[in-house]
Amino acid sequence: MNLGRVGTAMITPFKEDGTINYPELERIINHLIDNGTDSIIACGTTSENPTMSTEEKIEVVRFTVEKAAGRVPVIAGTGDNETAYSIMMTHKAEENGADGIMLVAPYYNKPNQRGIYAHFETIARETKLPVMLYNVPGRTGVNVTYETSVALSKISNILWIKEASGNLDQMGDIIENVDKKDNFLVYSGDDGLTLPLLAIGGTGVISVAAHVVGNDMQLMMRAFEDGRHELAAKIHRALLPLVRALFAQPNPSPVKYAMTKLGFDTLAVRLPMMEMTDEEKAGFDKIWDTYQAKMTAIRETLPV
Repeated sequence: MNLGRVGTAMITPFKEDGTINYPELERIINHLIDNGTDSIIACGTTSENPTMSTEEKIEVVRFTVEKAAGRVPVIAGTGDNETAYSIMMTHKAEENGADGIMLVAPYYNKPNQRGIYAHFETIARETKLPVMLYNVPGRTGVNVTYETSVALSKISNILWIKEASGNLDQMGDIIENVDKKDNFLVYSGDDGLTLPLLAIGGTGVISVAAHVVGNDMQLMMRAFEDGRHELAAKIHRALLPLVRALFAQPNPSPVKYAMTKLGFDTLAVRLPMMEMTDEEKAGFDKIWDTYQAKMTAIRETLPV
């Protein structure tokens, strides 16, 4: 299965009463597909899945599959720190037509590497769906070492890893040491490391920023692949301040605010997340405006 270069970890819009706003979710799905997203990850961390009920997670995946209608692959975030629960959610994702699953490393209970391997292996053996591993030690409290990732890559349906350790050395070690280099792909889990990861042999990004700059990220990657490295570097440098702004407050509050600039009703978050303050929004607005000006100037240099 081809996930493309840009997968978007999709937000979940909420109404004022805290329930999921499904008409707005459909608009977001269409917007992402029309603006640079090659695949959608439903019910990842950016979706606020820690605040969602089991029933809500199942329905969001089902709804996303229905509305995407085969235009892009839909990957369901089914991982949990309980292996049995992860298996149950994986089976639900299968029933609802997901194209693959994403499994986050077990969080809070902090297993050792043998436990991490056994957790992922056990879930992968319970499904025919392709599997994306998700390493994000800043949230889980555990790092999936490159040795564990390489060992897991030998399982036939484990095809990708979203690497959000921020450690390019670790990502490079994975790329260098997997046997099935064309069939086990490394995606950055950090928007700001997309271009550096491409430079060492990575595939793309599982992105938050792509909600609002998906086409620009695609332009950067095409430029790199076409050998226009100066252009790719310019776009990378333009993106960095915006990416930092999107994570200056806990995700997904900033990207939900950014989406309102494109006309979406996405400001609401669920506790313990908080909406950005007016001061924080004003700071973001300045960075947003600067980014738009820089990208306008870059686009004007491109051939028609």
